[in-house]
Amino acid sequence: MSQASTTHLVLIPAYNPGDLLARTVRAARAQWAPVWVVVDGSTDGSTATVQAMAAQDPQLRVIVLPRNQGKGAAVLAGLQAAALSGFTHALTMDADGQHPAELIPRFMATSVSMPDAMVLGKPVFGPEAPALRVQGRRLSNAWADMETLGMGIGDSLYGFRVYPVRALIDVMRSTRFMRRFDFDPEAVVRLCWAGVRPVNVDAPVRYLAPEEGGVSHFKYVRDNLLLTWMHSRLWWGFVFRLPMLLARRLRPSRR
Repeated sequence: MSQASTTHLVLIPAYNPGDLLARTVRAARAQWAPVWVVVDGSTDGSTATVQAMAAQDPQLRVIVLPRNQGKGAAVLAGLQAAALSGFTHALTMDADGQHPAELIPRFMATSVSMPDAMVLGKPVFGPEAPALRVQGRRLSNAWADMETLGMGIGDSLYGFRVYPVRALIDVMRSTRFMRRFDFDPEAVVRLCWAGVRPVNVDAPVRYLAPEEGGVSHFKYVRDNLLLTWMHSRLWWGFVFRLPMLLARRLRPSRR
């Protein structure tokens, strides 16, 4: 992309993604400017690679956190810096090559046309996708649907999304949670509670095999326990907000 946006940026949180980080950044930069990387305490040498890339590319910025704090914390650090620089929206994408960089312009255009909404990727899985992961996310999606009275979250876990920066900072500052793997599902539920409308756009997701350089930090027991605890918390938050959500749902829509 030749002309840099002054409102929308690509934000890539990264923790030990290996060589995939440079590939992901190149793919994102081919589609959009600016692109920011938030290195979440990586120790795999990938930081130096992207810093060298940024030294040659004024539309690439690298923010380095001194220690690993979790995906949500890395995103928040990037959002706060983006807000200070005047950006209004951020497209988040993973550093591991799973998200489709070629769809960045489409997602950004959708956001520009509906700036008050969050644009959520709805994953289209390939045959290589682990069945356990595909089936397991259905439970999280069902919980998110209940917790928002069916506001229309197509997928609660897919992290390829465009967020309104200020709205997301506000909901993250309202809680001490959603700083790690729980970030993606809790962000969309809390933004729905705040009145941010979800807009779903189909997007492929690719799970890379280890021989392709695929890296996964997902721990089945640990992260599913975290999701269970998160949805337990959100359920009580939903009960507290139920009158407000019902009133909003029953309010006549404006034409």
